[in-house]
Amino acid sequence: MGEALVIIDVQKGMFKEGEEVHNGVDLLKKLKILIENARNANTPIFYIQHNAPEGKTLESGKEGWEIHCDITPGPEDIVIQKTTPDSFLNTNLHEELALRNISHLLLTGIQTEVCVDTTCRRAFSLGYKATVISDAHSTWDSKDISAQHIINHHNSVLGWFADVAPSKEIDFHQ
Repeated sequence: MGEALVIIDVQKGMFKEGEEVHNGVDLLKKLKILIENARNANTPIFYIQHNAPEGKTLESGKEGWEIHCDITPGPEDIVIQKTTPDSFLNTNLHEELALRNISHLLLTGIQTEVCVDTTCRRAFSLGYKATVISDAHSTWDSKDISAQHIINHHNSVLGWFADVAPSKEIDFHQ
């Protein structure tokens, strides 16, 4: 069973000063370690890049749309463009995974309750084994709930659709 590290929407616009994603510095540190470990094990890395409409933070081609410079994709990595919270909808993600015989997705990224959640559930529906890396996804406080509560809640709920494990327990296979 082939596996892949999937990094969803970790783009510069998610780290705007004063509006940074919750624990953004720690998230980037964890992702850098995961990326290094994945590369050392020759595990494919998929970057999912959201393309928002004109005038939005992640507007395609604008600075906020760019993948965060701390985790820049290498030449061997695959970058998938999307326009919805579902990383599979109207993208070539499913086909690219099939080309590489990948059936296990290690999910990370932003935004916990939107794109990470939707992609996890869709992966489950498509028959993939998924692991949500519990300390490698993030969001923002909502009007009623803190970001940490949202993250904790989704780590619990997504256990219906995926394994949930912290980054220190992720062992990439060669």
